[in-house]
Amino acid sequence: MMSEASFPLLSLAILLPLLGAIATGFTPTVKLAKAIALVIAGCELLLTLLIVQSFNAGSGDFQLVEKYPWIPFLNINYLVGVDGISVLFLPMSALLTLTAIIASWNSVQHSPRFHFVLLLALEGITIGVFTSLDTVLFFLFWELTLPPFFFLIGLWGIGSQRRGAAMKYTLFMLFGGVSLLFAIVILATNHAVTVGGAIPQALSFSLPVLLETPLAADLQTLVFLLLLLGFGVKAPLVPFHTWLPTAAMEGPAHITAILTGLKLGAYGILRFAMPLAPSAAVEYSWILGILGTITLIYGALIALQQTNLRRLLAYASISHVGLVVVGIASLNIQGLQGAIFQLLNFTLVASSLMLVAGMIQHRLGSTEIIHLGGLAKVMPRLTCFYFLFTLASIGVPGTSGFPAELMLIIGALKAHASFGIAALVGAVLGAAYMLSYIRRAFFGPITQSVVSQAQDLSPRELALLCIPALLVLVFGFFPDSVLHINQMASEVWLSRLLNLSS
Repeated sequence: MMSEASFPLLSLAILLPLLGAIATGFTPTVKLAKAIALVIAGCELLLTLLIVQSFNAGSGDFQLVEKYPWIPFLNINYLVGVDGISVLFLPMSALLTLTAIIASWNSVQHSPRFHFVLLLALEGITIGVFTSLDTVLFFLFWELTLPPFFFLIGLWGIGSQRRGAAMKYTLFMLFGGVSLLFAIVILATNHAVTVGGAIPQALSFSLPVLLETPLAADLQTLVFLLLLLGFGVKAPLVPFHTWLPTAAMEGPAHITAILTGLKLGAYGILRFAMPLAPSAAVEYSWILGILGTITLIYGALIALQQTNLRRLLAYASISHVGLVVVGIASLNIQGLQGAIFQLLNFTLVASSLMLVAGMIQHRLGSTEIIHLGGLAKVMPRLTCFYFLFTLASIGVPGTSGFPAELMLIIGALKAHASFGIAALVGAVLGAAYMLSYIRRAFFGPITQSVVSQAQDLSPRELALLCIPALLVLVFGFFPDSVLHINQMASEVWLSRLLNLSS
């Protein structure tokens, strides 16, 4: 069942940043370009909040659905919609883009117009990824994320190997994209064979249609593994994780914040890999759980060894993705809702920590531990924000990380004791590497003269961090504000998966 939209809100949410990108690119002055980008990003945030307001949390179906013919010969349509799993990712993406624009307001020295054009274009494309209900349309938006990231990392990166990092990211994503495309073609062809129609007339790329199309056991295994490979590269899961630490070290902080904050790969596993091959997903959920466990523990152990804050945060992000995947693999409501909550939490916490790391880099020229020490004495406001986001990252009660991690651990324990123990070990290791770095970097004596001269947060930076900090506390004390929106959709997702696999 799908609920059609009376007004094309989702299309407007996709088009507004893209049109804003065009307007920004053709403005005569940089000052006006910045103003347009800021206004468009602000309007986009308001529009996505309106979408959430229009959403009926009591229904587990797709809502605000829009469908228009796109490539009729192949039965490909422009089909967009949201459910409780995807709807909250829209305002989170919009907030992250607005934050990135403000964070880079004065730091981009060359080609600033092109920079803001790419940020707005990336926002519209990302909204398209979260709303696409046609697999070809989804694949189009998925691949379109590559050019903006390639240029944003390669042109405005802070490391000497930034172009290499941009190329490495792109090659990894292209490799994953080939796997996704194969799976999409197999699913469409299987539909034509199942209904006994001719190809290409009987092909179907519609997610709601494909969800109801039976898939043979051998094809389910193939489709599940292809989708898992494609999305696992983006997530990233071990052993496809190496692009993220490289990008974190070489790319600008606000772009790395987007990469760590928007976990499109984990969303793809939730939205496509599991429900499109339900029997294989249930049968091989142990493989998914093992992959998640390896990623969780490996990322945490490598993070413990890091002396650079940006690289530490990259491995922390990888470790947390492993925990999310363990939650998805648990195949129960606690693990699923915990995984969704944690993905939303990434947007607030992981991105904010990376932005703070960028602020330290801008002031001191380094985030290596040897160049830090005593930061709390000269930058108390920055230290307070970093400490709050760290507490959320390790799941301390009162922060948004607590309900997310608690549900993930409960879900993992219900599924299998070993997964639950791994989740608990990951949580302990997470506290170890985050608090250890805080102790060494923010406390103790000041050993570097550049630290003693560092300036605390500016009013713009203070305002920038206040919104995610407030949301971390709101979601921590009132987690039901998030959970009730995806409750019905999560139950529908889970019941469908378990019923079709039985």
